[in-house]
Amino acid sequence: MNIDQARSEIERLREQINHHNQLYYADAAPIISDLEFDQLLNRLIELEREFPQLQSPESPSQKVGGAPIEGFRTVPHRTPMLSIDNVYEQQGIRDFDQRIRKLVNLDSVEYTLEYKIDGVALAAIYENGKLNLALTRGDGRAGDDITHNARTVRGIPLALEGDYPAVLEVRGEAYIANSDFAVLQAEQERKGETVFANPRNSTAGALKLLDPKLCARRKVRFVAHGIGYVENFEPQTHFDFIQHLRQFGIPTTPGIRVCNGIDDVLSQAEVMMNRLHELDLEIDGLVVKVNDLSLQKQLGVTSKSPRWVIAYKWERYEAMTRVQAIQIQVGKTGTLTPVADLEPVEIAGTTVSRSSLHNKDEMQRLGIKTGDWVVVEKAGKIIPHVLRVVLEKRDGTETDFTFPQSCPVCNTPAEQDEGGVYIRCPNLECPARLRETIRFFASRQAMDIEGLGIKLVEQLVESGLVKTLADIYSLSEKRNELLAMERMGEKSVDNLLLAIENSKTKPLWRLLTGLNIRHVGSSNARILANRFGSLDEIQKQSIEALAEVDEIGPVIAESVHHFMNSTYGRNTLEALKAAGLKPELPMPVSSSDEKSANSLNGKSFVVTGTLNRFTRLEIQELIRQHGGKASGTVSKKTDYLIAGENAGSKLQKAEKLGVPVLSEEEFQQMLTGA
Repeated sequence: MNIDQARSEIERLREQINHHNQLYYADAAPIISDLEFDQLLNRLIELEREFPQLQSPESPSQKVGGAPIEGFRTVPHRTPMLSIDNVYEQQGIRDFDQRIRKLVNLDSVEYTLEYKIDGVALAAIYENGKLNLALTRGDGRAGDDITHNARTVRGIPLALEGDYPAVLEVRGEAYIANSDFAVLQAEQERKGETVFANPRNSTAGALKLLDPKLCARRKVRFVAHGIGYVENFEPQTHFDFIQHLRQFGIPTTPGIRVCNGIDDVLSQAEVMMNRLHELDLEIDGLVVKVNDLSLQKQLGVTSKSPRWVIAYKWERYEAMTRVQAIQIQVGKTGTLTPVADLEPVEIAGTTVSRSSLHNKDEMQRLGIKTGDWVVVEKAGKIIPHVLRVVLEKRDGTETDFTFPQSCPVCNTPAEQDEGGVYIRCPNLECPARLRETIRFFASRQAMDIEGLGIKLVEQLVESGLVKTLADIYSLSEKRNELLAMERMGEKSVDNLLLAIENSKTKPLWRLLTGLNIRHVGSSNARILANRFGSLDEIQKQSIEALAEVDEIGPVIAESVHHFMNSTYGRNTLEALKAAGLKPELPMPVSSSDEKSANSLNGKSFVVTGTLNRFTRLEIQELIRQHGGKASGTVSKKTDYLIAGENAGSKLQKAEKLGVPVLSEEEFQQMLTGA
């Protein structure tokens, strides 16, 4: 091969590798395997060694590391690299919002919400599209020059793509993925080296190595989340800036969301916290930022931190335990969920013996086997999840788990969601689906049939007394069979049958919720009930008509239409009607009752403790029906706290803030005006 041929192939390889780096790191959409990528990279390295005159500092081959350096130099940051303030409660987020709105004199502010990665802060500076400098945070005013190592960090491109500005400083987090960290620990164990304690410490150590080849071996990665010094670049919002970075080929914090006001922030925070298991990196909180960059500039900074950003952090607790078995649970929508049975271990004051593995893809990412030692994390009050497998503790006795191709209960061939990760049992009459559907139907958030708990539901399904939802309403004819069941005496049976009878006239939204229509929760059920008024009317609607309803949209509309017009759905509805169900809508307010109906208008209530006269959902429904707002958090904006027995921290907080506290009786008097 002559030099011209080599130059042509090298240019082609560099272009291919940069393209695949963009797909993998910035777009999270790789189209080739790791092996194929390594083959391309190895061929490039081979050619550059054979023709050293064609080497370039911007070549992707430099990701494997160059020559060691003698030491670090300290370089001033062009704009200070400040830390951010932390809060640990939702009230702290609301207080932050109140300060922001007061400072900018706005009723509502748009925020972004993103994961707070537990990594090492870095600034990467590009000039004319080339990586020129990379600095650690240091003391915030100056940091260490670690450019030699940054060149090996995955996610820091050596050259930008697209229409980039003349000078661009991006700030973000360097980290080691949990899966890579597990492999690194196993390798250290094999070599008899001291095993790293956690990914963050390992990342920090890697970036301070003098030999970039050693840094490269730790597979440090980078995601951007902030803007530093720039020239000829003026995005309008933080979200716009993030979108630009992706176009330049720089990966950004995953799952960033734009939120309209602080209530939306707190709502989306719950969603993001429940999706922690999807991330292959350590998270120790969420970050809330004012989205408008001009408002950020107006708000400015203190000597320590910017005023326009806050971190909502939680305590992280970890423990190591062993996977005793992996089982498949079938949920109410047919989802086949793998669950790890763990050797019991105490984490943050509670004993953990089970953890969902969520889906087949998550199991493959973890590489988990029966018998594996695993690190289980509990972040704040979040349900524990398996963080990573401790590969160095494998001894060969572990066994692979094969995900079933059929439902383990009814043996119906399983189906994977189109374009999704969940695998489901499609059999609507599957005993496992039936059991979960009945349990949910009877729950407080649906039909609220007291006494029809999971243990009794299991007995009813196993005995064949209940084979459909409508069979619940024929139990009054099977009193003797109920009395023969475990823990079912005369009083228990009488109370159960009374609760079943009373449920026949529960509000329409409760029945819609209990029908277990995919994508339809209590909020959407209320919207549909209020819009159409009856099951018959909903059943008449086309997908298009349902989709036109505010907050419903095409996905929910298609799901509702499919259920209402499927054989299973029609049979279920007919059987429930035949059993005497007459779901009610809230009665229209007459002029004489209008004062009572609006007696709570504009007032915010929080409910806590054990109630005697109402269920939690019932009292919240009464609050809404009378014009009030039911909230879950006590704040300065709370008008009243309704406290039952054994009220805890919410009662203490209300007393501290001077929020009036009501008993159930006092709340009822407020409703009636007595």
